[in-house]
Amino acid sequence: MTDRIASRRTLFDLDLLRTMVMVADCGSFTTAAARLHSTQSTVSQQIRRLEDMAGRPLLVRANRDVHPTDAGHALLGIARQMLALNDQMREVLAGATVAVTVRLGVPEDFVSRRTSTLLGRFTRRHPHVKLEVTSGLSRDLAQAFDHGDLDLVLVKQRRASRPAVACWPEPMRWIDSARTPRLQEDPVPLVTFPARGLYRDELIAAVETLDRRWRISFTSSSLSGIQEAVADGMGISLLPARAVTRAHRVLGVRQGLPVLDSFEIALLHRPAAEPMVLELASDFVRLLDHETR
Repeated sequence: MTDRIASRRTLFDLDLLRTMVMVADCGSFTTAAARLHSTQSTVSQQIRRLEDMAGRPLLVRANRDVHPTDAGHALLGIARQMLALNDQMREVLAGATVAVTVRLGVPEDFVSRRTSTLLGRFTRRHPHVKLEVTSGLSRDLAQAFDHGDLDLVLVKQRRASRPAVACWPEPMRWIDSARTPRLQEDPVPLVTFPARGLYRDELIAAVETLDRRWRISFTSSSLSGIQEAVADGMGISLLPARAVTRAHRVLGVRQGLPVLDSFEIALLHRPAAEPMVLELASDFVRLLDHETR
């Protein structure tokens, strides 16, 4: 009986709950640690403490991914509500006057002057709106959107892989280092996003159609990491045209590599989105319509 009473009095630490939500959303302790500006060992310790408090496992640790258990799924729904209430209390106590929050997700290569200019105009029109902008891999942004953590997202995807408010073609480029090209090496070194990352399968399949041996020489979840690795001569890669720099050599049909037109930029929001979300979505539609003409 004493143990039951003690368990009823357990107070869950919000920091531990926030860590649990981040690990579940990222599907990885390493990625979650980076997002939380912490270390993987600290994140693992926090999850163990939370599981000790809960009295049962909350995450299944597989070789590549981390998945919530049934108890973990149940806890996540309540944890998100508790964290949202905590944020609401903080804003109230701080005397916040923000009436609406718009949570936007964009890929790394969209974090640029054009996006900043668009968002600047939007906030000047609506000074009462709070913008929360998240950048990262499209896979992570789509997952956050599906979990209800983002209101509006731009993602890269294979054409027609999921319904979208609007879509635009995403031109792709094969790239090598301009200074120290590596295409002719055997096996061909490849610079890629992690497993299940966009463009990875197409990159490998194209090299195999050349009847060439290949090896993964560098993997990164960061666009800038991929760009720099290719520029520094670590291997060839496949990236959107907008991500090509002067340090890259563009490859193509002369080298036997195919033209890829199977990717698109997709804009996603929910059918019952807030008016401010719909207005910001319209701003992005106009921007991308102009840029892809």
